[in-house]
Amino acid sequence: MITVFGSANMDLVAYVPQAPHLGETVSGTEFRTVPGGKGANQAIAAARAGAEVAFVGAVGSDAFGPALRAALDDAGVNTEGLRVVDGPSGIAHIVVEEGGGNSIIVVAGANGTVTGPSDRDLEVIAASDALLLQLELPMEAVVAAAVASPAPVILTPAPVVELPDELLDAVALLVCNEHEAAAITGLGVPDRALEALLERVPELVVTLGSKGALYGSRDGSRLWAPAVPVKVVDTTAAGDTFVGALAVARAEGRGPEQFLRFASTAAALSVQRAGASTSMPLRHEIDQALDDQPLANP
Repeated sequence: MITVFGSANMDLVAYVPQAPHLGETVSGTEFRTVPGGKGANQAIAAARAGAEVAFVGAVGSDAFGPALRAALDDAGVNTEGLRVVDGPSGIAHIVVEEGGGNSIIVVAGANGTVTGPSDRDLEVIAASDALLLQLELPMEAVVAAAVASPAPVILTPAPVVELPDELLDAVALLVCNEHEAAAITGLGVPDRALEALLERVPELVVTLGSKGALYGSRDGSRLWAPAVPVKVVDTTAAGDTFVGALAVARAEGRGPEQFLRFASTAAALSVQRAGASTSMPLRHEIDQALDDQPLANP
């Protein structure tokens, strides 16, 4: 089982030919409300990729709260740990350009009320093969969950903030994109950032978008996994799909080369569809894509 301790947001997604500059108004082509949040996205991605998943977090007492719970329930995620608090749910305002690139503003809402895992949450985490964490909850809550977890901790350091040593000391695997890696280390070359981060965590993946992903560990292992070439529609949930699928493959006992291939294939399928959680592939789709020679060997 995989437990996700993280955020649940309603994504308010506007599609535009080109994102506006400061002070500029542009006409959009479409608007959608889509359940999301990095935590919920990773939970749904892992569930759709074939894992038993439990989610721990909070939603508000507004109309978005039941919709966010329903999205998790519909994906087969256990939501017993999803609390309801007075006030608004978290939201993310997302602008998606025609080429698939996006910019995002997150307002924490109910996510900001989470201070740490309860005793019941810790029992669920203890029974898990992995704990997935992100940084859309208050840092004190993330640190508390990581430090208390007997399960291997997989951390996505987004949005980027200063990472306390107490948190990184509890992390088994850090998964970040090249921009996050550069922001954390001050090093713009991904290979150099990877080496610097391995001084703080034992295992690391740096995603490079269309250029694939890098993997490294303190035992000296280094890998590069190519991306699967596809026509991009929307990259909104690509990173979360990658992490959720990677966690599933890793929990199944696959090694770095295999779990990177599995995760990269899942992410490639997701970017060909619009939306966040709605774009994530099912396990049979990932398996079929892996069996498809052009996808397996781009």
